[in-house]
Amino acid sequence: MKLEKAKQSTMYFIGVTTAQSSIMKVFPEWAKALGLKNTVLKGIDIAIHEHAMVYREAVDFIKNDPLSMGALVTTHKIDLFNAAQDIFDYLDPFAAAFGELSCISKLGGQLRGHAKDPITCGLAMETFIPENHWKNTGAEVFIMGAGGSAIAMGAYLMQRKFRGNYPSKIIIANRSEPRLNEIKRIFNMLDPGGIAFAYHLTPGPGQNNEVLKNIKPNSLIINATGLGKDRPGSPLTDDCEFPQNSLIWEIKYRGDLRFMHQALEQKKDKNLMVEDGWKYFVHGWTQVIAEVFHIDMSGRIFAELDNIAQGFRK
Repeated sequence: MKLEKAKQSTMYFIGVTTAQSSIMKVFPEWAKALGLKNTVLKGIDIAIHEHAMVYREAVDFIKNDPLSMGALVTTHKIDLFNAAQDIFDYLDPFAAAFGELSCISKLGGQLRGHAKDPITCGLAMETFIPENHWKNTGAEVFIMGAGGSAIAMGAYLMQRKFRGNYPSKIIIANRSEPRLNEIKRIFNMLDPGGIAFAYHLTPGPGQNNEVLKNIKPNSLIINATGLGKDRPGSPLTDDCEFPQNSLIWEIKYRGDLRFMHQALEQKKDKNLMVEDGWKYFVHGWTQVIAEVFHIDMSGRIFAELDNIAQGFRK
C-alpha cells in the first residue's frame, strides 16, 4: 500500500483487487457527467483481514490530506471500522449500530464514516424481488456470509415499513463463529417480530448444501461471501440443489462467479430467477459518490449514470 499526497481532487477505492473493477473505467465518464473537473479515482489494495495499523494508516492519510476527498470501502468494511473508528469525527447511525462502514467523506472539517449498504442493497433488491413477494409466498431468505453486506440485507428486510411483508425466516450461514455471533447480536437488536431466525456455522465444504436442502421454494438465496470474486469458488459445492422457483442473488458482478453459474445450470429445471451484482455495484458507487461530493443523485442524474455504466459492462 503506497499512499502519496494527492495533487488533485481524489476519491479512493479501498478494496482487494481494485484495478480489475469496472469502476476504474466508469468513474472518469461519471466525473465528466457530474461536472467533477480534475477529479480522479485511485485504488488502495489491502489484503483481506490485514493488520489494524494498515487500515489506520489509510484512514489517517485520507483525513489529513487536503485533496483526498473520501473513499468507498468494500470487503474491509468491518475490519476497517474496528481498526480505525476512533479516527472519525462522525459515524452515521448505521455505521455505529452495525460496526462497519462503506463510505468515508468529509464535511465541515469532519471526517465522516457511513454504512451505505442498507440503502444500496435495498435499491438493488427492489429491482428484482416482486412486490409483496414474502406476503404472497411465505418464503425465506438464506444468506451465506455474515459480513457487512449480510448485515445490511437483514437491516433492509426488517424495516418496520415492511410489516406484513417480511420473509418468514432469515437463515445465516458463515464459516467464522465470531462473525456469526456478531450478526446474531445485531439481528436480535433489529428484530421487529414476526420473523424466525437460524444461524449455522459452516466451515467445511458441503455444509451450506445441507442448509440449502431445507430452504423453502420461492426463497431468496444469496452469496454474500468473498468467494467468486476476492477468491475463486462458491460457498456451495457443484452437487447443490436450489429450491424450486427461488431467487438467486450473486452480489458480485466480476470474478469467476461460480455460485451464479451453479444457479444458471439449474435455472430451467428449477425455474430460478438469477441476478448478478451489477445493480448493486451501480447503486453502491453512486450513493457513495453523492456523499463524498455532496451531490443529489436522484432521478434523472442516476438514470444518466446508470446508462453510462451499462456501456462498460462486459
